[in-house]
Amino acid sequence: MDTGLKHRQAERQAFARIACWIFDLDNTLYPHESKIWPQVDQRITLFIGQLLGVDGLTARVLQKHYYHRYGSSLQGLMVEYGVDPRVYQSFVHDIDHSLLQEDPDLAAAIARLPGKRYILTNGSQAHAEAIAGKLGILSLFDGIADVADTNFVPKPAPDVYHAFMKRFAVDPSRATMFEDSAVNLRVPSDLGITTILVVPKTHDPFREAFEQAAEQDAHIDYITDDLAGFLRNAIDT
Repeated sequence: MDTGLKHRQAERQAFARIACWIFDLDNTLYPHESKIWPQVDQRITLFIGQLLGVDGLTARVLQKHYYHRYGSSLQGLMVEYGVDPRVYQSFVHDIDHSLLQEDPDLAAAIARLPGKRYILTNGSQAHAEAIAGKLGILSLFDGIADVADTNFVPKPAPDVYHAFMKRFAVDPSRATMFEDSAVNLRVPSDLGITTILVVPKTHDPFREAFEQAAEQDAHIDYITDDLAGFLRNAIDT
């Protein structure tokens, strides 16, 4: 028996007990080549520039400052300027979805997952529905938890995960979470959730290096650059 087969069998045994499948949205359920996140990112910069009356370069610096300090640009703008989060979300998620296509392989893999399936995103419900709808997977999910559910406090704040588990009655020992951000998997791992880091197949020039690193860390149980393939291997007999 080859080691690859042994690994796949061990992986299937590990996922046999899973009854709850939790997915991040942006850069997890779709590839970066779809050019979805760069549009949102640019809209955030534009929003800050217009709000504060600063040039694009200054707005970009402030955007990253708020992201690193508060966990999201939105949280920083709410704390420091009292920005209405609904107005912000409506603006930054006003993007072109034309490069995002249906993903039948991903849809088939998700459809076969036993138990409940959820999206947990730092974005808005409307954004999640638009993306999942374009991918052809929206109807496959049992619920969506967005950042509004925790008063716009984003992942990786512990309250986000606690609120999610309470709302959907999630048993962490029987749950697994897929994320493109390693830092967002630390709390789930501590709670006993099986964690999978989804990394891009090729470097994404629109994201910082640390955001797409394939981190080998104790809080990362698995790493994949092929979400649909990973899901198939996790449940195939």
